[in-house]
Amino acid sequence: MPLDNSLKFLPLNIAILTVSDTRTIENDTSGQILVDRLIDAGHVLAARAIVRDEKPDLTAQLQKWINDPNIQVIISTGGTGLTGRDITPEVFDSLYEKEIKGFGEMFRLISYKIIGTSTLQSRATGGVANGTYLFALPGSNGACKDGWDNILKEQLDIRFRPCNFAEMMPRLIE
Repeated sequence: MPLDNSLKFLPLNIAILTVSDTRTIENDTSGQILVDRLIDAGHVLAARAIVRDEKPDLTAQLQKWINDPNIQVIISTGGTGLTGRDITPEVFDSLYEKEIKGFGEMFRLISYKIIGTSTLQSRATGGVANGTYLFALPGSNGACKDGWDNILKEQLDIRFRPCNFAEMMPRLIE
């Protein structure tokens, strides 16, 4: 889809959250991929954190950022699988005011073309809370690249046509 270059690019303040019991800033390659891509696109890294796969920890971090007026978008990586420790979608769902069902569906469609039926193990999700967009991607480097390159890069760019998430931001809290 085309960009309308007659419109001025509007950088968004984006927070990156890695959900993991083992990753550190030094070895968080998927989180770094998202940081690099959002900066390359012209957005602002508003915050970055790593939290353990614990519901209270993840909930507290998300609520802190949802309530921060300087953060417009939260993108997480990790914790979207099927194991007992994977709790990211459940926590996100508990915070949504509105779920963006098509985000997870579109992510799995894109992923299917790359990894086939293994995409069934992904529970990527998206939604809105307090005027903040929330997107949960799987923890693999490939999944973060696919999610950003094929969905988020366009939808977070106000110039993308025919419509995008960025242009709806002022109306999310009506």
